[in-house]
Amino acid sequence: MGHRKRHAPKRGSLAYLPRGRSARPVGKIKTWPSWSGPPTLLGFAGYKAGMTHIVMIEDHPHSPYYGQERVMAVTIIDTPPIFVSGIRTYEMTPYGLSVIGESWSSDLNSDLSRVFPLPKDYDTSKTLDKLKDSIETVAEVRTIVHTQPIISGVSQRKPHLFEIKIGGGETIQEQYDYASSILGKEIRAMDILKEGQFVDTSSISIGKGFQGPVKRWGIRILHHKSRGTKRGVGAIGPWKPHHMFYTVPRAGQLGYHQRTDYNKRVLKIGEDGDEITPPGGFIRYGIVRGDHMILQGSITGHRKSLIKLRYALRAPSNVPSEAPTLTHIHH
Repeated sequence: MGHRKRHAPKRGSLAYLPRGRSARPVGKIKTWPSWSGPPTLLGFAGYKAGMTHIVMIEDHPHSPYYGQERVMAVTIIDTPPIFVSGIRTYEMTPYGLSVIGESWSSDLNSDLSRVFPLPKDYDTSKTLDKLKDSIETVAEVRTIVHTQPIISGVSQRKPHLFEIKIGGGETIQEQYDYASSILGKEIRAMDILKEGQFVDTSSISIGKGFQGPVKRWGIRILHHKSRGTKRGVGAIGPWKPHHMFYTVPRAGQLGYHQRTDYNKRVLKIGEDGDEITPPGGFIRYGIVRGDHMILQGSITGHRKSLIKLRYALRAPSNVPSEAPTLTHIHH
């Protein structure tokens, strides 16, 4: 037999250094896309239930399988309604965005007391008037929302509190009016997203603890007669210069990093969890009872982890924006 070439590049990107543990168990969206439609929330959130596969009609016009049935791996996201609990406005300063003020709903969910003490007497109309008086200096309007995990399959009551930017509209006044109209109300996934749309997901990867360079970077295991160790690099650096380069694979934390997955297509947004829940429920999650979402492909994060969704930052333009046709959902 002739020599077979083994192609095994080093795993992991150097762009993610230093590879430390995430400071918080939920992802953070740092950039919001621009939106030219009517005022709307540019994001949502849900809990990862698990994966399955579906059969759909390929609708990409340039695909060799156009018009044919294809089996695709998908991720199920449990998306109970989120509650809009507050509004926060920002102004642009030489040092970036700065908070002008905020207004909270007078009818907050009692489970929110697990996050911070709820005020007993709060005048929402008074704080809204203050925000309206400073509307000329406002550069960005965001809503303060929280999840309702008690409705999902997650075994917790403490909600996750975070911000979602409002995009669209011709003026900041329109965005503010939209935020005021949804303050103190529940928002469902189907109110924000539509089938066939692309979204970006932000979440925390599965933690694997402190691992060596073989598992962490995929380097070659040395000969069994090597001195010192086999599961390490041959040399960590030269004699001159007298320092070690950052590109040398070293042991350290593997997993539990914040990652953003771009351009995940929303294949279906459903209301009945029986359509996708397998007998006995999803492994290590349970039963999806209400609103849910089917995203194409895999998503970073473990089951029951919070998945933050946002409008795609750089959505592809050659993929149809209409809802795809699903012929079978395995459950």
